[in-house]
Amino acid sequence: REQAIEFESPLTMIVGANGCGKTTVIECLKYGTTGSAPPSSDKGKSFVHDPKVSGVTEVKAQLKLRFKNYGGQRMVVVRSMQLTQKPKTSTFKQMDGVIRTRKDNGENTSYTHKCGELDKAVPMMIGVSKAVLESVVFCHQEESSWPLQEGAVLKKKFDDIFESARYTKALEVLLKQKKALAATSKDLAGDLKGLHADKTAAATHKRSLDEAKAFAQREDEQLQKCDETREALKKEEREIKERLHELESRAHDVADARAAVEALEREAEFLAEQIADSGLADVDDAQLEDTARRLQEEEDSHAAVVAELQAKVRAHLTEKKKHEDAAAGL
Repeated sequence: REQAIEFESPLTMIVGANGCGKTTVIECLKYGTTGSAPPSSDKGKSFVHDPKVSGVTEVKAQLKLRFKNYGGQRMVVVRSMQLTQKPKTSTFKQMDGVIRTRKDNGENTSYTHKCGELDKAVPMMIGVSKAVLESVVFCHQEESSWPLQEGAVLKKKFDDIFESARYTKALEVLLKQKKALAATSKDLAGDLKGLHADKTAAATHKRSLDEAKAFAQREDEQLQKCDETREALKKEEREIKERLHELESRAHDVADARAAVEALEREAEFLAEQIADSGLADVDDAQLEDTARRLQEEEDSHAAVVAELQAKVRAHLTEKKKHEDAAAGL
């Protein structure tokens, strides 16, 4: 037969005579949340209706607990049990449990769990540890004297309630992580030093590269200037060669003039010899003086021309030598 109890907020008081089932309600709440059978129930056998009373060999029972999880979502946990009566003994068995919930779109969803998984899942959904539910919230009256137990048992109870073992494990994990992070930090520090050295070397190489580029640029500019100077020298060389060609042409002219002067000198000597051999001795002094004066004037004129030509030859030779020296210096 199905019975339902709805608990009001903020407080629900259960009042009744001894044996009416007040403790059974608490036991059901504890079993629904933690999966732990009541004490002195012979591992759950006396928690279910005795089959021998009903004259059957098997009795099935089911407990449904509706609650809100820590997120405010409504959920229902269903735990099923089975008690089988054998000729001499009885067997209690917990069936797989079910958790029902409703999604945001209104669709109902059910999840089937094994008993061990359900015992862990429900306290986690409620947000309260199993130890707190068993020893504080739904503590059975037969177990309410646990704070007066011996030290080792009491310590274990408090460790379970305050999850000190979990805290110790978490602390150990944190210490391991701290050591691992310290080792990683040390490795990273070493890598950082190496990267810093690489950065310094890279900066040095960059400065060297910049200096090399600047030097190459200066050398290119100097090379360009040398090319311009070479072009200017080539141009000057061409001009000097043209000037030398002109001087050589003038030298030929001077040589021709010198040959002409020598021819005139020979002609003058020849004329003098002719005069000496001719009968001009009988000519009067006035005519001789006039002839001598004319010859002297012609000789002076030829001498002046010869001197002028010789001066030009010397000047051209001097200028030619300078250009030849300049051309040799190129």
